[in-house]
Amino acid sequence: MGVPQRTGVVPPGVRPPGPPVRGGAGAPRTPWWQQEGMISRALAVAGVGVTLIGVVMLLVLAAQAGFFGPVPRVVAGAMFSAALVGVGVRVFGRAGGRVGGISLAATGIAGAYLDVVAVTAIYGWLHPVVGLGVALAVAAGGVGLALRWQSQPLAVLVVAGAAVLSPFVTSELVLLAFLIVLQLTCVPVQLARDWPFLHAVRTVPVTLAALVAIAVAAVGDPAPGRTYWLLTAAVAIASIGLVGGFLMVRKRSGDMVAALAFALSTVPLLAAPALFERHSAALVAGIYAAALLAVAALSTAPKLRELVRIPGSIALVAAIAGSFALLEACVGITRVSTLPIALFLVALGFLGVAGQQCSRVTAAFGAAYTMVGAMAYFITVTPEALATQRIAQERMGISTALGAVLALAVIAAGVWCARRLPGMTRGGTDESTLFVVASIAGLYAVTAATVSIGIASGAADGFIIGHSAATIIWMAAATAALLFGLRNLSRSAAVAKLALGSGLLVTAAALAKLFLFDLATLDGLVRVAAFLIVGVLLLLAGTRYARAFAEAGASKRNSDDAPAN
Repeated sequence: MGVPQRTGVVPPGVRPPGPPVRGGAGAPRTPWWQQEGMISRALAVAGVGVTLIGVVMLLVLAAQAGFFGPVPRVVAGAMFSAALVGVGVRVFGRAGGRVGGISLAATGIAGAYLDVVAVTAIYGWLHPVVGLGVALAVAAGGVGLALRWQSQPLAVLVVAGAAVLSPFVTSELVLLAFLIVLQLTCVPVQLARDWPFLHAVRTVPVTLAALVAIAVAAVGDPAPGRTYWLLTAAVAIASIGLVGGFLMVRKRSGDMVAALAFALSTVPLLAAPALFERHSAALVAGIYAAALLAVAALSTAPKLRELVRIPGSIALVAAIAGSFALLEACVGITRVSTLPIALFLVALGFLGVAGQQCSRVTAAFGAAYTMVGAMAYFITVTPEALATQRIAQERMGISTALGAVLALAVIAAGVWCARRLPGMTRGGTDESTLFVVASIAGLYAVTAATVSIGIASGAADGFIIGHSAATIIWMAAATAALLFGLRNLSRSAAVAKLALGSGLLVTAAALAKLFLFDLATLDGLVRVAAFLIVGVLLLLAGTRYARAFAEAGASKRNSDDAPAN
């Protein structure tokens, strides 16, 4: 008779079958210096850097010291690079040879790229066009090998090694050209692979090099030819960034790194206007702004949006960069007195589109231009200038009058746009705040407009007449708001509340101006006219106000006395 077997019970001291338990409290931890992945990668990256520095020393420092001849140096560099690539390919195919093969191949390909740079820029053996073509082939071979091996580190090491060490081989425009080649070469690879680190190493070096070159040229006195070549380089960087970002983000909608790389590539061309005199700079900035804003606008038109399919992140970056370029153009074509006019016109355009499209982003651009325009206007038309006749006559005129009229248009467009945006509570606190701010800004703009027109007319009392007209307009606007609110008292309580509140606020402001400023500043018939007209408007508003509420009370009593059905 056999012994019965007990299932599911493990005798004490006997380890159950199965895989070993990992991560337990008593499991031994591998020391960091024995972790193959971390240490091997660190050693490989260090080896790539040190070896490439040696290649640069062979190509440049040996030439400066007179060691060997040009041909031995170039041939030695080419042979050494080819040998590294060959060994890397062999090592990669063996067990555990992935890290070593990638590092060796990356060193060899980057070294070959630096050899081509030296042959073109230092020795002049290749025409620049031919040299750039050969460099493009070398870089394409490197990233192609990385694509075949499915190795982002290989592509990053090739591009980073060549980009970081190229400035030690050459500089100026030749360096920019070779860095642009690296930026261009990576675009097809990133269409096939989502390699975010490759975005950084292909974009950051060329952007920094272009900015440094532009800064040096702007501070110094570069030749005209060099200036236009720098502009061409900036255009190439921006174009590659736009096309690459557009294609990549359209294929992978969540690729925000590609959108950031495009944003970075726009910076050199935004800085390029500093190379030119004022009107040429405004032309460059204006053309760039038109191109970028056209890209952004394609995403808003329904039919074009379906046809072109501009990704949202690319459209946003294009809109932001285009807005900066447009600001540069506005500054370039205007003076201090006319700058607010240009800024307010742009703000009107943005706010109009935002209101029609119900776009918060476009509204934000309009608000930003409004704020910048208001600050520029406030530099000239300060409260001191409005209150002092001598200063007003020195600073104010036709341009400030036109700026004030445009400011009023921007205020109206801003209120209309804000009320159309989703999320605005009708009759709530947000809308009340909006109307209060708009009322205050409108009062200031009206005063600036009337005083500027009075001064521009050339009349001896233009300043005084302008202030008198401002007070009358204030009170007329307040009366209109009160009458509008009373008319809507029984229709919409929220609208009536806003209108009556705004009207009473402006009425108080008009009376304060009348007694605190006009009484002391105005004289003669102008002061009499101001007091008479404001008084009549007050009587009209008060009479209509009392009658409206009396009618509302009578209507309520009649409804209460009516018999119930």
